[in-house]
Amino acid sequence: MNILLILPVLVPLTAAVLCMLAWNSLRVQRILNVMGATLLLVSGLLLLRSIWQNGIQAAQMNAWPAPFGITLVADLFSAMMVGITGVIGIAVAVYSLATIDRERERFGYYPLFHILLMGVCGAFLTGDLFNLYVWFEVMLMASFVLMALGGERAQMEGAIKYVTINLVASAMFLAAVGMLYGIVGTLNMADLAQKLRAAPRMDLLTTIAILFLVAFGIKAAVFPLFFWLPASYHTPPVAVSAIFAGLLTKVGVYALIRVFTLLFVQDVAYTHTLILALAGLTMITGVLGAVAQNEFRRILSFHIVSQIGYMIFGLGLFTTTALAGSIFYIVHHIIVKTNLFLVSGVVHRIGGTYELKKLGGLYSARPALSILFLIPALSLAGLPPLSGFVAKFTLVRAGLESQSYVLVATALAVGLLTLFSMTKIWAEAFWKEAPASLEVMPALSSSEPDVSYWLLILPIASLALITILIGLAAEPIYVLASRAAQQLIDPAEYIQAVLGRR
Repeated sequence: MNILLILPVLVPLTAAVLCMLAWNSLRVQRILNVMGATLLLVSGLLLLRSIWQNGIQAAQMNAWPAPFGITLVADLFSAMMVGITGVIGIAVAVYSLATIDRERERFGYYPLFHILLMGVCGAFLTGDLFNLYVWFEVMLMASFVLMALGGERAQMEGAIKYVTINLVASAMFLAAVGMLYGIVGTLNMADLAQKLRAAPRMDLLTTIAILFLVAFGIKAAVFPLFFWLPASYHTPPVAVSAIFAGLLTKVGVYALIRVFTLLFVQDVAYTHTLILALAGLTMITGVLGAVAQNEFRRILSFHIVSQIGYMIFGLGLFTTTALAGSIFYIVHHIIVKTNLFLVSGVVHRIGGTYELKKLGGLYSARPALSILFLIPALSLAGLPPLSGFVAKFTLVRAGLESQSYVLVATALAVGLLTLFSMTKIWAEAFWKEAPASLEVMPALSSSEPDVSYWLLILPIASLALITILIGLAAEPIYVLASRAAQQLIDPAEYIQAVLGRR
């Protein structure tokens, strides 16, 4: 058994257990929090290197052969997702040290944080649909408690909306899994990939595929199922918002890409054309919602929706170049969107509010922070030479090759509107003069930031540096994404790794 396949699940589980055993010592929990996130990053990078060098790898739990036992499997796509989860985990773990209050720490923030990371990694590495459902529920439980932790009124309202709609998605997911098992008699994804190609009742399989599209579409915040996200992501502490923004919807996107490249490819003309239409509508509605907002985190929340459209755009095109663009875009977006939420937390710490009209003067007071905002903001809009430019360029090229001119035009227009909304944040919060009332901007009078301020800046600067590096040296990431896309288009190696035959 390849231990590297288990470590991304085992490490956060162990960190969560140790944090619970150290319940009465917040100092020990903080140390374990950072150590656990660091080890997750190391294990994710080691797994990615192993998959790159040795090909797709699978492990069968308790020596039960596939398709009968629990399977863990990693191809380049899932290994990249686990690696980027480690990057975000360590960034938010450090950021949390300066932002999570003692009350939330005492009520289990750190164990919940690592249970969430465990659920995310488990979803990326599972090889069967039922266990994908299980990992989704692990994430849902941990994320619901993290969102509600603290019991503030806005939090509870957002948490109720979040958990209600996600429970509906889970119920639809479970129903689709049951129907699929009733037809084929297996839930192992490699086994399904073989059997579905010869399964009867194409019309019934297409119906089940749409059920999966709706269930995963809710979790990914795809049009018209996205309304729960901007109603909830701005309510918890900013560290929680950041980890949610970076990872949770991407698990939904990952699931969509996995099942609609491996399993449901019998009626591509219908299913993937529908995905293309949803991609365009998701881009448009998300960016228009962002343009209409005047609260920092709500703008960013609507932009999550908009950017999901780009990710499933490549899936809808269903070509190697397009899928490579989607994978590249996911990696870029996880880093950039997490970073923008982290920046919003520092802005709130300085200005005491997320309302743009009440902010101002940040460029003169904190020029370094202003630059650190501009880097992910301009990358989100797709300006060169940052990571967002390469991601959008790849998708636009794939769209032109597939003659999807309307969606290409939509993607370019949405990019301009994204830039407009980012410049609105810049103009209101950073460029204009600070409000006259010192009570509104209490931290601007402090010329020497304290130690906790630098704990906030360190992860922000690190993620900004990664964004620049991905843009300036995009070729290694693009090569990884291209090989991952090839594995998705041709699943023979995936099936061979899991089943050991054919």
